[in-house]
Amino acid sequence: MKYNGNMDLKGRVLYNIDVDGELHMYTLASDEKATLVQAYTHNILVRGEAVTKDNAKVNVWLRTDGAPNYIHLLNAQVLIFWGGPPKLLSYAEFFLPTLDVVGFHVAPPSNEALDYDPNEKNRAMDPVSVLLGMFLFKGKIRYSAQTGLGASLDVARTTWMSLYEVDVSNPTMPQLAMHVPMLLMRPTQVSFGV
Repeated sequence: MKYNGNMDLKGRVLYNIDVDGELHMYTLASDEKATLVQAYTHNILVRGEAVTKDNAKVNVWLRTDGAPNYIHLLNAQVLIFWGGPPKLLSYAEFFLPTLDVVGFHVAPPSNEALDYDPNEKNRAMDPVSVLLGMFLFKGKIRYSAQTGLGASLDVARTTWMSLYEVDVSNPTMPQLAMHVPMLLMRPTQVSFGV
């Protein structure tokens, strides 16, 4: 799959996407942007350019009221982990149900601001390993220093939780290793190790 982004006369980005010899085109609306992201479900990894509103903070987008029912991705690479060797599929546009997403981050390099104040009192940040399907995320988690990690996880009623300074790896595909400053995850859909 090959693509390029060009500007039209109104300053919008036109995507010309070549998928197996077929040309597809998508034009961003004047209030949209495309940001390279990765989304994880229990058995697939999707890398593509998420179409969001210009003012969206993409690294926390899924836990806002503006989160979509489907993540709209351009130039999507879909890696499937269902028994047997992983299979790679490419799509000009891909619509991933947000409810199926368990992990999400902006692809490196990212200049998005983190979602916390480092001077906040009574917060601890400790190393943790998170297992999600075929992926291992080693990073740091913030929680209440007064209750500890276990109690914080038990009483948390949040759909999304942040993990910071994350090393992403997959034991079956070491070439997928990367470091990201922040990752969103669904705490009830992953396992934690300390």
